[in-house]
Amino acid sequence: MIKSKFDLTGKVAIITGASKGIGKAMAQGMAEFGATVVVSSRKQAAVDEVAATFKKEGFKAIGVECHVARAEDREKLVNQTLEKFGRVDILVNNAGTNPYFGPIAKMNMEAYQKTMDVNLNAAMELSNLVYPHMKKQGGGSIIHISSIEGLHASHMMGAYNISKAALIMLGNNQAAEWGVDNIRVNVICPGFVDTKLSAALVQNEQMRDKISRNTALKRIATPEEMAGLAVFLASDAASYCTGATILNDGGLIHAPLF
Repeated sequence: MIKSKFDLTGKVAIITGASKGIGKAMAQGMAEFGATVVVSSRKQAAVDEVAATFKKEGFKAIGVECHVARAEDREKLVNQTLEKFGRVDILVNNAGTNPYFGPIAKMNMEAYQKTMDVNLNAAMELSNLVYPHMKKQGGGSIIHISSIEGLHASHMMGAYNISKAALIMLGNNQAAEWGVDNIRVNVICPGFVDTKLSAALVQNEQMRDKISRNTALKRIATPEEMAGLAVFLASDAASYCTGATILNDGGLIHAPLF
């Protein structure tokens, strides 16, 4: 049955940046479909709170503190998952940052490097950590959360755009290399979602109205609207899907200008 292919029972999923926003919604979606979820973010108290909420709802979850830009934290995240559950089936590289908003010519290298370390390099390193374990167990699914900003330029978010564009190519190359090991790698590009990361834009009434007007569906997304696509890509329903970059932006990138 096709329906059964969406079942994630018995699978273990690591989701970074999962204490709130898109990451939390994706973690809940996977938990609802039967996965054991490892909720990861920078603060232990925050991930414990989310995991406790999931457990109250009857889901399987633990919280593991991880600042993805730190090598020791990345290793701890994967090692604790393996020690607790013995496997990693799904990795969602969702953690992201945008510390600088302004023109490239005035951007300092510290802000640029922080952006690349969190948005791109951490995803590559975490993927490399789970790769041998997924290969040994016969496969897995890695999902990178890029952005619509990785598909077009902007005037004030250069470092973010660059990091998210590179994340797409990282996923493409991993898919090409790791398909032989039955490891699927796909990329989701959300549009504007009402989260803390996008708060400076979507909570500004004038900017929110502008974005909404230029979006085919005429509104900002909720984090929950990103979860179903992640569940699909993590599941056997997407067993022939790898190397895909899927836009989930409400039609923003294709909306007519006139």
